[in-house]
Amino acid sequence: MDEQVDVVVVGLGPGGEHVAGTLAEAGLDVVGVEAELVGGECPYWGCVPSKMMIRAANLVAEACRTPALAGPAAVTPDWSRVADRIRREATDDWNDQVAAERLEGKGGRLVRGTGRLAGERRVTVGDRTFEARRGVVLATGGRPRIPSVPGLAGTPYWTNRDAMAAKELPASMIVLGGGAVGVEVAQVFARFGCRVTVLEGQERLLSHEEPEAGELAAKALRADGVTVLTGVRARQIVYGEAGFGVHVENEVLRAERLLVAAGRYADLGALGVRTVGLDPAAAAVPTDGRMRAADGLWAVGDLTGRGAFTHVSMYQAQIAVRDILGEPGPEADYRALPRVTFTDPEIAAVGLTERQARERGLRVRTSVTGLSASTRGWIHGPGGEGFLKLVEDADRGVLVGATSAGPAGGELLYGLNVAVHAEVPVERLRHMIYTYPTFHRAVEPALAGLRRPDGVSARGAC
Repeated sequence: MDEQVDVVVVGLGPGGEHVAGTLAEAGLDVVGVEAELVGGECPYWGCVPSKMMIRAANLVAEACRTPALAGPAAVTPDWSRVADRIRREATDDWNDQVAAERLEGKGGRLVRGTGRLAGERRVTVGDRTFEARRGVVLATGGRPRIPSVPGLAGTPYWTNRDAMAAKELPASMIVLGGGAVGVEVAQVFARFGCRVTVLEGQERLLSHEEPEAGELAAKALRADGVTVLTGVRARQIVYGEAGFGVHVENEVLRAERLLVAAGRYADLGALGVRTVGLDPAAAAVPTDGRMRAADGLWAVGDLTGRGAFTHVSMYQAQIAVRDILGEPGPEADYRALPRVTFTDPEIAAVGLTERQARERGLRVRTSVTGLSASTRGWIHGPGGEGFLKLVEDADRGVLVGATSAGPAGGELLYGLNVAVHAEVPVERLRHMIYTYPTFHRAVEPALAGLRRPDGVSARGAC
């Protein structure tokens, strides 16, 4: 016999856990289904442990910059400190007891196993079937995309999970993929003494962002000793006692470890979406502004195709909760979607890139200002490289996109995020007071550059 509940949440990553816990606190009978760890990818193998790694690696880099500004200094990197902190503080040795008890303390029920749709408002978990009176929320996230390179299958390649759990670093590593995960891990490992090579099939790193962002990332990685190869694809993988061999055109690259960082995908077929009329071969679950995918079915997080970001999952979760509870509130709005690649320097962006804006038929004005020309960039010295790029819809006189690259680039993005989201007129932004001497003061000359002929960079004191 089916078990009757109010809501079934399949997948308890950040978004799913928020939905399940909030609805349970509201008095609904909620079952949360999780096949792995409550909390999902972010706290155990993604955002949190990776930023602990990055924090440590950045300290190593800053110590190496000290002689230029403050006199002799020396640092001896010790990866065991990083690995121990990740194990103890971030993941509790990959134990989710605290998260599970948090959900149950709010009144939700945790069912461990793989959830699968079995028709409208029905979910199976093993030999149990739950029928949801209000509906089902899908929040299963994504999984690493493994490219079909001959020889790769069956080898002990790493994904992000293996990198986060590494107790010891390899002497050498090849990274397949120059997206955010690939470049972040490459820089960290290199700063702790690993010899790293990054292979990116596109013509530049961070190919979904502005060209200037990819160029800066490549320059930063090379400064840390990383070999960056763009426009190069792995043709074949071999593995033996000596480690990995990656065939690329006319040579073979060799390393102890191989990290696959080729993006992520949503496995809709495994969710049984065909039983509710959705395409199991689709790249994402289509949702409306209230996160509805069908009658009595909501989806949040990576599988909606809006970006594999915890902040997007949490944002969507809040909208889904309101809709399920019948509460008022705005629908989903992605025009100011922010993202940060936590390299050193940080590369943050919001909204549309210049290319995306032009592809939408907008009449575009752009401006690029180098942070090194700013007073704060000059004061910062080594490590102060970066830039601001603004993308304006010239017909409406509002920003539709921006990139902030440099020290604390992600923090500097906030004001630009507000400007894009609220569609603040560029003319109004020009007449703000920008604190001196901060990095965000560079926004002022970047705005001035929008007056110039299209494509001309803004330069000058700020």
